[in-house]
Amino acid sequence: MPNLTDQHYLTNKQYKDAGNLDARIEIHRRFSTNSYGWFNWVFDTLETLPKEANVLELGTGSGALWVEIANKIPPTWTITLSDLSDGMLDAAWRNLVVTCRNFKFEQLDAQSIPYADETFDIVIANHMLYHVPDRPKALAEIKRVLKTDGHLIATTGGDAHLKEMTEWLRRVGNDKNFSPFALPFTLENGADQLKQFFSSVSMSRYEDNLHVTETEPLIAYLRSSIRASEVSEEELAKLKTDLEKEIKQNGKIFITKDSGLFEALK
Repeated sequence: MPNLTDQHYLTNKQYKDAGNLDARIEIHRRFSTNSYGWFNWVFDTLETLPKEANVLELGTGSGALWVEIANKIPPTWTITLSDLSDGMLDAAWRNLVVTCRNFKFEQLDAQSIPYADETFDIVIANHMLYHVPDRPKALAEIKRVLKTDGHLIATTGGDAHLKEMTEWLRRVGNDKNFSPFALPFTLENGADQLKQFFSSVSMSRYEDNLHVTETEPLIAYLRSSIRASEVSEEELAKLKTDLEKEIKQNGKIFITKDSGLFEALK
């Protein structure tokens, strides 16, 4: 099984393009119970930034955060969107060019950020620090490029995040003990990692769940996972049948969400 921090696999397979990420974003977009929206909630933490803020996002993916809040972005902000994957940066550019906002796109590794000390007012790491092979090195780099009063916003999942999906992935895969959301940077263990580098660390959870009323998005999500090559098509077909029965009986499938963010001050 590929490793969550295997950069060759991540850039050449899992995140070669936006397909897998889009499948996962779609299920949250369509079936989340919190109508306010994850991206609006994350952006709320940025509203205290100075009028002419210099912003860096690491692991921007397809740029979904900025697509959703494009009309809220102050025109005086300087925003650099970065990713390790060329394919993801291309997707972000395609998604954001229509917003007519002036974004800068750059391929870079969070473990070696090519900017001078104290460049940015804020660094955003949206569900990506668990993919970094040397997290302490990346956190040291983030601290270095932040201004004296700069902030890091790091989002991630908790131990209970999508726990029903975990059981399904065990069912359709070969490793029955696999824990796809047992991440090396979570809401439970992230604070201790951040406190080694930042003077103040706070955590907030986003209240939400999924009420899914169609099976196809669920199957697409499972196929997008890091274990896609190990999925048994026979078991997947059986699972789909069972999920269809559950929707017919209950009107929906309930899936637990447990996500949030850390705000760390330099």
